[in-house]
Amino acid sequence: MVTLAALNIYPVKSCRGIEMESAVLTAAGLEHDREWMVVRSGGRFLTQREAPRLACVEVALHASALQLSAAGAGTVTAPLALAGRRVEVSVWGDRCAALDQGDEVAGWLAALLGSDVRLVRFDPSHRRASDAEWTGEVEALNRFSDGFPLLAISRASLEDLNARLPEPLPMNRFRPNLVLDGLEPYGEDRMPDLVTDGVRLRRVKPCARCVITTTDQATGQVAGEEPLRTLKRYRWDPSLRGVTFGQNVIVVEGAGRTLRRGQSFRLGR
Repeated sequence: MVTLAALNIYPVKSCRGIEMESAVLTAAGLEHDREWMVVRSGGRFLTQREAPRLACVEVALHASALQLSAAGAGTVTAPLALAGRRVEVSVWGDRCAALDQGDEVAGWLAALLGSDVRLVRFDPSHRRASDAEWTGEVEALNRFSDGFPLLAISRASLEDLNARLPEPLPMNRFRPNLVLDGLEPYGEDRMPDLVTDGVRLRRVKPCARCVITTTDQATGQVAGEEPLRTLKRYRWDPSLRGVTFGQNVIVVEGAGRTLRRGQSFRLGR
């Protein structure tokens, strides 16, 4: 039996996450996860890879608004109701329809980051599918995630990695949606489907890690070469040409169901 030890959403891509007690599962992952994104002029996505300070942007979801805040910068809100000028944006190789969230939040982000940026929201009328090479017969939808709707990591994997590092790191360096208990270290690499109450989640691809893992998520400062240096010693995947930690997961069944922290899954096919 596998237990959901923690449940996280990241409403604005590359900004701080929110630890949830429960979250509604949709065909494209957890509700509101990576639903908003910061883009440069021209609509190209911006992440902590280029702007580590995004890690300092705290995000809150209220009944009628998305709220952003940062130390010394105050707060700004965008309506939770779907609204905004329709624009086209890019995330990796995909062109996506989005809704511009207006000048006020754009100005707040531009002042914080020191560059011309805007906030956009994923247009739910647009269908962005994950790569069928990995998902097979399942059309796995996602919003502004890098490529798949969910990321799962076992707590045992982080404990094993931390035993190899000069200084232990918190799980937030890896920004998972699902933190799992009940697996051996890297057991998620071989994990069958996670099944519970009409929900079926399937791992489809190892998560190749990037320089975001070297950014302290509390300060927005790049903190050296770890964990990538250590992971390269024993987690190098030649087929992906990178180090892997965690598994990308898709929703096979269960859109509309609610996941809860502490919930148990059985492993099955």
